[in-house]
Parts: sequence; C-alpha cells; structure tokens
Amino acid sequence: MKKLPVRSAAVAGAVTLALLLAGCSGSGSGSDTESGGKASMTFWGWAPGYADAVKEFNRTHPDVQVTYQQVQPGAKGGYQKTLNAVQAGNAPCLAQLGYETLPSFAAQGALQDVAEYAESGKGDFFDAAWNSVSVADAVYGIPVDSGPMALFYNKKVFDSLGLKPPATWDEYTAAAERIHAADPHTYISSPYLDYDYAGLAWQADASWFGVDGDSWKVTLASEQNRKVADYWQGLVGKGVISGAPMYDQAWYKGLGDGSIATVVGAVWQAGVIKGGAKDGAGQWAVAPMPQWSAGDDRTGNAGGSATTVLKGCETPKAATEFAHWLSTDSTAYGILVDKAGLYPAARTLTGLPQLTAADPYFGGQKIYDVFADAAPKVNAGWTWGPVMTKTSADLNDGLGKAWAGSGTITGALRTTQDKTVAELKRQGLSVSP
Repeated sequence: MKKLPVRSAAVAGAVTLALLLAGCSGSGSGSDTESGGKASMTFWGWAPGYADAVKEFNRTHPDVQVTYQQVQPGAKGGYQKTLNAVQAGNAPCLAQLGYETLPSFAAQGALQDVAEYAESGKGDFFDAAWNSVSVADAVYGIPVDSGPMALFYNKKVFDSLGLKPPATWDEYTAAAERIHAADPHTYISSPYLDYDYAGLAWQADASWFGVDGDSWKVTLASEQNRKVADYWQGLVGKGVISGAPMYDQAWYKGLGDGSIATVVGAVWQAGVIKGGAKDGAGQWAVAPMPQWSAGDDRTGNAGGSATTVLKGCETPKAATEFAHWLSTDSTAYGILVDKAGLYPAARTLTGLPQLTAADPYFGGQKIYDVFADAAPKVNAGWTWGPVMTKTSADLNDGLGKAWAGSGTITGALRTTQDKTVAELKRQGLSVSP
C-alpha cells in the first residue's frame, strides 16, 4: 500500500495472549446461516478503488450486497471511529485494518473469529500475509495487500562508476563508499523510520515481539536487532547517509537529481518514487534486497492491510466471502492496483497485466517480476505487539536523533523497548524479563 499515516505489516500468535490477558471476547452476535435470505452489510475503508470494487461485487453477487463507506485513513481517525462504533454496538461488518494495528483491535475484543469460513482459502495467500490475519486457530479477516521489499537504485549513478546492484549488505557498504567518494554530494541512502526501518529488521529475523509462556516478550534490543542497528550506524559514521528525511521534498529532489542513489523499500515505493521524483525517469531500476550472507534469500516486508470482520457482524459468512473475493478477483484487484497501487497478498494475482508490463520510468524494466519473486520469501514469523502506536512513536523519536548523529540506533531500540515494556505493564499485560 502507498505510504499512509499508519503503515502496514504482519501479526502472529501473540494476539491470543493479549486477548487472554485483556479478558476480551471477539465473538459475534449472529450468522448468515441463522438468518438466511439475502445478506447485506457495510464496509468501512479508505483505499482508493474500494468503492469501485464494491460496485463490481454487488453487480455480480445479487444475494449479497455491500455498502461501502469511506472513513479517514487509520491514524487520521478511521481506527478510533471504528473502535468507537464497536464499543457502541453499531459497527459495520467489515473494516480495513493495517496488519500492525490488528493486534490492538484483537486485544480490545473488536474483531470476530471467522476461521470456519476463511480457512478453506488459506492456500490462496502468501504465508506471511495469511499469518497477518490468523492467530493460532483464530482468523480475523482476509489479507488484501503486502509489501515485499527490494532495492531501488539509480542505475545511471551505478553505471557511471561501473557498479552492479549489491547482492550483500557488505557490497552495499562498498557501493556507498565508492559513490560518496566519487561525489561528496551523493549518498547511498537516507534515514529510515517506523515501518520502513522495521522491514530492515524483518529481513534479518530481528523480531520485535514474541510470546514467552503466558507473557509478552519484547525483543527490540535483541542481539539480532543490534546487528541491524550497528550496520546502519556504521553507514552513518561513514557519512554516506543523506540527511534528507524520507518523503520530505528534499528527499524527492535527491531521488530526482541522483544525489540519493538508493531506496531499500517495499513494492509501493515504486509509485512514490515515480510520483515524487519525475526528474529521475529512465534512471532508476529495481534489484533484489541485499542479503546478510552470500547465498541467502530473505526478504523484508513493509506494508499490507486486511479486510477484517468486526465484533457484532451478523453475517460473518457472507462478510468473509466478500473479503476473500475482494482479495482474489482479478477484475476487482486490477482496480485496486490501478487506483491505490496495492500489491496483492494473493499468490495467483502477481501475474495481473498491471504487474507484468514494462515500466518506462524504470528504463523499461518489468520491475514487478522482482517483487513476485520476493513475496513468497517474506518471513512469516514476524509478530507485532498490542501498543504499536506508542512503540513506533518512541522509536521514531530515537531513530530521528540517531540518524542526525545524536545518540545511536541501538540506544533508540533499547529506550523504545523500555518504554514499550512500561506501557504493557501499565495496561496490565504480563511481560517476560
């Protein structure tokens, strides 16, 4: 998904723990098999193209009718509106949720388990995407999109120095030094925050959360996370990281004029770069994400959302059928690709015409071939915690200072871990030492 105020990723079995400790229930109030007849439901979301996809569904499914209502994106009010509606007992059946937000909704009992209707479609989706909506034996919705990562690089800059796309992070460092030495005003990369940084950790199996018995385990300061942090801190020390914040006008300018030569990012970054750095047209290309060890084949993820079934939905079977259709129908998903730039979580849709064409901006490269290869290689074991709004805010504060040379990335992770643990305890959740 394109960059939104709240980014997307995956969730795992820790939600079950959160539900138990929070004492919440996510069961619904009825089912379509009990009511019979024509089913109708409401769907809240914000992604461009959803309204048109719903119209297509209603046209082809006369026995199930969906009313789409657009809400503000996630942190701009959509999530709070949805939670308020659930608590008031007047929520819609379906809502768009970023993967990283799903644990907090589940912990508050705002979601309904639809495993009995959804499990048969599990094989249609990439493992990491499916695990983002499934918790132990519970399933809370259907995955929509994913954010497999790759290396966007300025081919013109690389070619001018006889450089190839780096296959390992060591080679990435070498390329950084070579590029900056050739022109001190050119940099290899720029600062990463929140879920963009999480994707770097994700690739390295540097998890942030887990479950230890009956407790949450917070692992932002783990040895594996220190490895990732120390690597990027080393690039800061070498002076090869641009000071332009991602998504700032200075960042787009750097991408356009070649002074920022790479972006390690998710598939949706293609649209961001094309839209914001038009002067770079024809200069950029895409290669697989560099690996920690030669011969490895691991990919990070930054992005993704689900169509979730909310507590109180009286037609959970029909709601799940609609959600599955939205994520797997080629016509509907083509609309979402065209209008929202989404990349499918469904295995069968990576061959859509929109995702197989040559892209003039990227020199005629069929860039989505790189992401189609990467998507199945995203680690399916990543877990998000139940207080990600605070965790990401605290981490961004520390990372921003570290990238600017005040403090370290390792220190930012340690401070964020301490603050996250304190918040979990404040909320009455058990935390493993």
